Amino acid sequence: MTLDAVSPHTTGMQRATPINADSTARLEPLALLQLLKPVTWFPPMWAFLCGAVSSTVSLSENLWLVLAGLILAGPLVCGASQIINDWFDREVDAINEPNRPIPSGRAPGNSARHFAIIWCLLALVWSGLLGTWVFLATLVGLFMAWAYSAPPLRFKQNGWLGNAAVGISYEGLAWVTGAAVMLGGTLPAGPILLLAALYSIGAHGIMTLNDFKALEGDLKLGIQSLPAQLGPERAARLSCVVMTLPQLGAIALLVYFDRTTYAAIVGALVVGQFIAMARMLKDPRQYAPWYNGTGVTLYVLGMLVCALAAPFDSGVAI
Repeated sequence: MTLDAVSPHTTGMQRATPINADSTARLEPLALLQLLKPVTWFPPMWAFLCGAVSSTVSLSENLWLVLAGLILAGPLVCGASQIINDWFDREVDAINEPNRPIPSGRAPGNSARHFAIIWCLLALVWSGLLGTWVFLATLVGLFMAWAYSAPPLRFKQNGWLGNAAVGISYEGLAWVTGAAVMLGGTLPAGPILLLAALYSIGAHGIMTLNDFKALEGDLKLGIQSLPAQLGPERAARLSCVVMTLPQLGAIALLVYFDRTTYAAIVGALVVGQFIAMARMLKDPRQYAPWYNGTGVTLYVLGMLVCALAAPFDSGVAI
């Protein structure tokens, strides 16, 4: 699994009107689906599923809840973030990717912006039906989506902030939402929240590696991604540290709650990542995409192992 989804980088002030401002042009329905980018939905849906598993509530007996939550995490919240991203990237996309729905005119005028607002409202209404904490997590996730792409915050202009926003939204909030949905909308227990937070931090490193594919463009446009700020070698080493330390924290948590078998499995997955990291660090620019398909897969499998280790009932509260 990768987090390629969040992307393309851009810079500069955005004009108040889209590139194709012909409001009389006809909106193509397929363009709306393309704006939602279904290929990007997997990471938050996977994190949601991990959260649902960690709740220890039977998934098979509550399939409608699982389905409703997956729709919220993927098509609704993640989909909304993709529309927002394309709207605020419309000018640079007109240069770099003119066939995208907005610059091509298939989503003319302000239709994409209106679609983003409507989709956000739909996500909020949907989440409200699933419980208070689900609604609050969705509200935070949508705020992150706007803050990531929209001025004046536009977190994506800086690798530290942008990667954190994506990690929190795609991993942590989705995990918490999954557990909360299965628990009837209530806040999950401390160990579940801690696992969600740890894997959110680790996702920051994944996003750093994801930024390698846009390094040349970032350098030309002045985008402060971490590979652009630190250089490929330092950024790659940092990403490895940021991915590894939270997983070691997760292993420590599993040992603390006497889930030693699960801790050993996660440890083995981390060792596998070390092997992949050794290759990636030899040439980060060449092997970062390869690592996103190998090491990151081991990372997300560790998330599921941690979720399966629940309940954490050693009698010690966190």
